[in-house]
Amino acid sequence: MAALTLVLALIVSFPARIAYRLASPSLVALSGIHGTVWHGSADALGANGLYFEDVSWRIKPLRLFTGKAVYRVDGTPVSGFVEGNVGFGFGGTVSVSDLAASLPLHMFAESVNIRGLKGSASLQFERILLRDGVPVAADGVAQVANLVAPRLSRESIGGYKAEFFTQNNGIAASIEDTDGLVDLAGSLQVKDDGSFQFLGQVVAKQGAPDSLRRQIGLLPPANDRGQYEIRVEGSL
Repeated sequence: MAALTLVLALIVSFPARIAYRLASPSLVALSGIHGTVWHGSADALGANGLYFEDVSWRIKPLRLFTGKAVYRVDGTPVSGFVEGNVGFGFGGTVSVSDLAASLPLHMFAESVNIRGLKGSASLQFERILLRDGVPVAADGVAQVANLVAPRLSRESIGGYKAEFFTQNNGIAASIEDTDGLVDLAGSLQVKDDGSFQFLGQVVAKQGAPDSLRRQIGLLPPANDRGQYEIRVEGSL
């Protein structure tokens, strides 16, 4: 009994910094690690070009009986916040639930390879599921405000909204403008194998800058309603 008590005490108090060194994750960098693997914090976290400060985690012990290690995680980007539940399951699956975040878009400039990207994003997702790093399920809403993408225009082109939902063969999303200078209606499909396709119809609204109109004019010829088609395909 004493041996069992000792083992349990070691597990419960296992330092997070040692666990991090043992795991040696290639895509995540932590610094200033405090506490245990059950309840702890880090001064900073970097992942795939994203950076957060004052990151904290607390395990949800009852979820261990479902075969998953689920943590409540909070962090602070340069401005805004991010909070949600992050779970790790067998077979390389990572799940995120009850995600709420407000993030500056320039955080994503490096990962999406858009220099000068600016604006703000707000996220509200019931769940996101990744398998081997590929998103296979997503249900929630992402909104962008005051979008600046220098490849299109050096001025703000307004706000846009995407609603994500899970299908049998992957993820679908409907995308539209909210107060943007581009009238946009589009759909995104992401399949389980990581391939994706975006199809959209766009037209510049009154007041759109000339640079944006020129960029849209480079797309395939407009239909009889004056809309230009955008088609993007690739793999994650």
